[in-house]
Amino acid sequence: MDLLGRGLLVLALLVAAYGAVASIVGARRLQQAGGPAVDDGALNTHGSAFVRSGRRAIYLVALMTTACFVLVEIAFIRTDLTFDVVASHSSATTPLGYRMAAPWSSQEGSLLLWVWLLSLWSSLVVRLAGRRMADVVPWAQAVLLGLSVFFLLLLVFYSSPFRLSSPVPLQGEGLNPLLQYPSMMIHPPMLYSGYTLFAVPFAFAVGALVAGHVGSDWIRHTRRYALGAWLLLGIGIVLGSRWSYAELGWGGYWGWDAVENASLMPWILGTAFIHSVMIQEKRGMLRTWNVSLILATGVLCILGTFIVRSGIISSIHAFGSSTVGWQFLTLLAIMTGGSIALVTWRRGMLRSEHRIDSLLSREAIFLAGNVVLVLLVLVILWGTFFPLLSELLTGKQRPWASSTWGWWVGPLALGLVGLMGLGPLAAWRKTTRDQAWRQMRAPLGVGVLVLVVGIVLGGGSRIDVVLALLLGGFVLGAVGQELVRGTRARRISTGESYPVALPRLVGRNRRRYGGYLVHAGFAVLVLAVAASSAFKDTHRVHAQVGDRFQVGGYELRYEGAVGDYRLRDQRIEKLIIGAKVGVYRDGKRLQTIQPTREFFPSMNTADGPVGRYFNGEAATEVALDAGLTRDLWVAMQPDGDALVTVYQALDDRLKGETAPFAKGAELAVNLARFYGERPSPVTFQVIVSPLVTWIWIGSIFMALGALLAIWPAPDLQARRVRAKQKARIARDLGRAQESPS
Repeated sequence: MDLLGRGLLVLALLVAAYGAVASIVGARRLQQAGGPAVDDGALNTHGSAFVRSGRRAIYLVALMTTACFVLVEIAFIRTDLTFDVVASHSSATTPLGYRMAAPWSSQEGSLLLWVWLLSLWSSLVVRLAGRRMADVVPWAQAVLLGLSVFFLLLLVFYSSPFRLSSPVPLQGEGLNPLLQYPSMMIHPPMLYSGYTLFAVPFAFAVGALVAGHVGSDWIRHTRRYALGAWLLLGIGIVLGSRWSYAELGWGGYWGWDAVENASLMPWILGTAFIHSVMIQEKRGMLRTWNVSLILATGVLCILGTFIVRSGIISSIHAFGSSTVGWQFLTLLAIMTGGSIALVTWRRGMLRSEHRIDSLLSREAIFLAGNVVLVLLVLVILWGTFFPLLSELLTGKQRPWASSTWGWWVGPLALGLVGLMGLGPLAAWRKTTRDQAWRQMRAPLGVGVLVLVVGIVLGGGSRIDVVLALLLGGFVLGAVGQELVRGTRARRISTGESYPVALPRLVGRNRRRYGGYLVHAGFAVLVLAVAASSAFKDTHRVHAQVGDRFQVGGYELRYEGAVGDYRLRDQRIEKLIIGAKVGVYRDGKRLQTIQPTREFFPSMNTADGPVGRYFNGEAATEVALDAGLTRDLWVAMQPDGDALVTVYQALDDRLKGETAPFAKGAELAVNLARFYGERPSPVTFQVIVSPLVTWIWIGSIFMALGALLAIWPAPDLQARRVRAKQKARIARDLGRAQESPS
């Protein structure tokens, strides 16, 4: 299987390289001939044959990388330890579902996932492109195949998933326990799907610049791909936040970690691009801005992959070392330098047809929002790489403190929320002050109402929370007002009832109202973040069995300990040390929760026959009681000194035994059971946060809004069908006229 896999990767590399060259040759011949040949199905000298050959190369690369990915999955499912990637990232004790997800926890598997997804998206794009933008598509093919060549080079020469173990270990090292969480099975594929799908508009932007076709056609053709990439990348970010909140044991959902920022930056720039292209389509403006935004987004997608895989910046999300750092830096330099050169070359063609007529216009508000988004990216980029700069100056990486992030990001984020509320209320070209005030009165009233409620509940002590409540409510009011006005207008014009008029209004204007739903979801998210940060109650306590403590209106009682273990394939998968905690309110018992600490065996025999079961990887399993109004979050840390004393005594007892490691497993299990019977003191971290669940609900609203905007309207689908039928009839008539009578 290893020979087959390596052979397929080499063949895919050769095919991708050939396809990229063929696409470039075909594109140049088409340009020299003055455009594409009339009949794409006939062999001609204008380059169509080379273009078709490049397109088929994309299909072949997709087929071969799919086969490679299937082979890697089979190896992980079977726990085939002859493969080094399996031995170092999985084991027989790893559950099947996590074994199937383990490939993308490795550098080799994540690179293969990247090129596989890219080849699938590329195949879909060129398949659907057909004859549209025939002068741009060949160049886009070349860019997409060029990116495939880069990742295949890494897989063939630097980080092969089919490298064999030497010697073959008896047991695998297993998947990092922190990654054994349900959302982590799909979090990386979502991120990589977003990264690779953003490569499509990036490639078409490059193609449009090279071909000199810099109007709005390439934007219309790639808009849905950009929206899809934005949606998938956003889902990946939210899943990562949920994992951080429920698994890492620190109680937060966003820590401005380098890897978190790596995915956020292209998502923010993609947001700016999706908004600003509407101005180009409507008014023929911002051509240079738009093409620069999507080119920068493509570069940031590669930068994000580099940050994750290189380990150049310390991160809690880094789970392995990298051997492909300088290669990514080379690609980043080529993409950045090439993008700047192309925009500079075509700056004459990219001049805007019109100018902004008024600062009180939708164009001006969209542009202001874009500027804020770009500033956000620049701040995040600076803060992300600040540890490297500090290391150069002081010899030690010093990341920004959370308060520093708040000082820089907070005002920009609040300004963005305000602009989100103003955007739907402003008219194109110009809005008078009286019109603006009439539009803003009701949304401002909603914002003030939300603010008053927040102040009554105790959220008026921080200016950032006050502004978040006011502006978040303002956005919700603006979206609600637009829905009410649109529904009322449709009801008057059609005579439909409100329950009928609303869905039909949304169905006929999916892009517009999908965007409004995204704005509403983001406003809900902002309000939830403000509430959860302003009203959060945190308590850290060192407790003995029987101790009670108060947190956020709850009384918690440490009632007992848990000591257990899990077997898989007759081997110890993990030892479990936990606590039973009773939750009371107003003297009434609500429930019992069990936060735990799980210990996974180490393969290092130097840790001792018992100690290796406690000195390996460990993971905190949070007890989380989530609700619409508040979350009760509890984590525990057992007294490590007490555990160390006991298992060291057991290790010493085994000295001189003929088979100490066989008895070590038995004693480790007994130790876990002993802990459950005679618990030691525990340190609890307890957090009561209101409205955290609404962060995830707001994210769901945003995802639904994006799906609504992507989904084609029924009348658009009908027009496309009619256009295809007319084109088919025209071809048939033309052939009939050409055939001899």
